[in-house]
Amino acid sequence: MPQMAPLSWLNLFIFFIIIFIMFNMMNYFSLMYKSKNMENKKTLKNFKFKW
Repeated sequence: MPQMAPLSWLNLFIFFIIIFIMFNMMNYFSLMYKSKNMENKKTLKNFKFKW
């Protein structure tokens, strides 16, 4: 049915690509990741072995 075709397929494609990129950016930046510097605080214990 030609009356249902969009006026420009390129405009429709660009519109959906922009929506897709914005959706992915919102999902990526909405999460708060824990920094690795805070997790890796390890205490060093010096063991003196008596052989």
